[in-house]
Amino acid sequence: MTLLSPDSPVSPLSPDALIVEEEARREQEDINAKVAGASMILAIGGIASRVLGLIREISMSFLFGASPQVSAFLVATAVPSAINDLLIAGHVNGAIIPVLSEIVTLKGRDELWRVLSILMSLIIVVLALIVLLMEIFAPQIIALTTANGYTPAMQSLAIDMLRITAPALLFMGLFALFSATLLALKSFTLPAFAGMVGNGTIVLVTLLFVPARVLTISLTLSPLMPYTYARPPHAITVVAVSWLLAGVMQMLLQLSGLKLAHLRFVLNWRHPVLRRIALLYAPVMFSLIVDTLIIRPVSYNLASQTGPGSIAYMNWATTLLQFPQGLIATAISLAVLPTLARQALGIDHNRAFKETFGLGLRLTITLIIPATVGLFVLAHPIIALLFERGAFTPVDTNITGLALRLYLIGLPFVAIDLLLVYAFYARKDTVTPALVGIVSFVIYMGVALALMPRYGLFSLMIADSVKQITHAVICGVWLRARLNGFARQRLIATAFKSTAAGLVMGVVGTLLLTLLTRVLGSGGQGFVREALVVVIAGGACLVVYVGLALLFKIEELQWLARLLKRRFSRA
Repeated sequence: MTLLSPDSPVSPLSPDALIVEEEARREQEDINAKVAGASMILAIGGIASRVLGLIREISMSFLFGASPQVSAFLVATAVPSAINDLLIAGHVNGAIIPVLSEIVTLKGRDELWRVLSILMSLIIVVLALIVLLMEIFAPQIIALTTANGYTPAMQSLAIDMLRITAPALLFMGLFALFSATLLALKSFTLPAFAGMVGNGTIVLVTLLFVPARVLTISLTLSPLMPYTYARPPHAITVVAVSWLLAGVMQMLLQLSGLKLAHLRFVLNWRHPVLRRIALLYAPVMFSLIVDTLIIRPVSYNLASQTGPGSIAYMNWATTLLQFPQGLIATAISLAVLPTLARQALGIDHNRAFKETFGLGLRLTITLIIPATVGLFVLAHPIIALLFERGAFTPVDTNITGLALRLYLIGLPFVAIDLLLVYAFYARKDTVTPALVGIVSFVIYMGVALALMPRYGLFSLMIADSVKQITHAVICGVWLRARLNGFARQRLIATAFKSTAAGLVMGVVGTLLLTLLTRVLGSGGQGFVREALVVVIAGGACLVVYVGLALLFKIEELQWLARLLKRRFSRA
């Protein structure tokens, strides 16, 4: 079996043409295998990063609770993170990876190292200047971001920690550049596990060096609480240091993969590649600015009008939504982008581009549909398992569960849309996704405002799903016209089979969930009960989908299974 689908029927006119066709088929099969392998590496790295990220959050809550010190730390890290997202990290996939992929393909690695040296030097100069300004104006920045909500002591603590975390901006920028270079070279392992290293560094340093609690005598000499045990007020600064070290470790990890690169400090501001990257940067930066300064504030404002806990419900639901989105959509899209960028340069670029793009779409559809259905069915027990304790009540579980399910309507389109956007990026077009983003945001606002009087908070989830569907459909139609069709990629057949298998899986999961609720009870047994429900029902859903995939002959899933088997057998 092959996942190759030619643009047109093979009817060679000569033995030479037959040989060329066979070589093209084998080359595409090799590309397909590498893309799938890269997707698996990125997904595994994403899982490891998210697990350690959860441990990081648990460690923070265990050591400091919901204290003002934690809020001060979050402010001190939010500032450099936001600057990094706007200036560097948010543009890597749209501007830097396609350009670097083109350079290494057409001009070789020596030119790549020259361009990388120029970009590195530019980042060092610009970000070092910003870091210096952050160090000097830290009091003003904290005053601006915290307004009057902090006591003078907490503002002072936030200022101290901002001065600790500010230099991390430089290392985050270099990390993003080095990671993009490795991805352009189709080296995925180190970028995949960078998040794991960063979160692991924070967890390790925090647990090892945060000082123990000390006895504090109450100044009021209250007979009810004459003394307490608490950590020193500045203990949280250890976490700030760990955050800085995480940036350093991530950067060094990527740099180790470029050990053969000939990097040097070069201030060549007139190199033509800078202008090309800047032109690609501009639409992506515009999209990020609109998202950061308009879409998010407007969404939060609308949510806040529906109740005091609405933003929290949105946050919990989107946190769970991002898990399959990151493990499937982001992993496959990042694995495909460097290859698409190179294929867009070739003589027979449309055919090869369609083959790789079609593979990415079919893999995404095959995996995102069962993930969506499974999370939809198990939303309630998963939320109860992860969150329902302490102040998080069963009512909160129900509201978060409904919000998540409404978001999930758009999840398959989010996954497909990300690949569509990356296909535009690979063709050096960052304008089209930005324009479509404006249209989809207008639709989002119209739907949200129209439905809010009746559905309240949930109108935002419905509007978000409509926005994602709109963006994916417009991008899909636009890209199809640009490519003069997607050729015979079996997209409809794959979507139909995967959806049918997913729906049957959902019915089985729902029935099993009802049965388990009757057997185990509807509550009162806490973590163990919910864990059993999630494991048993989730495992059954997985078995049903895989079985139906074999029955329906969903080739992509079978192909992935064979590829995994070969890789593990070699190991």
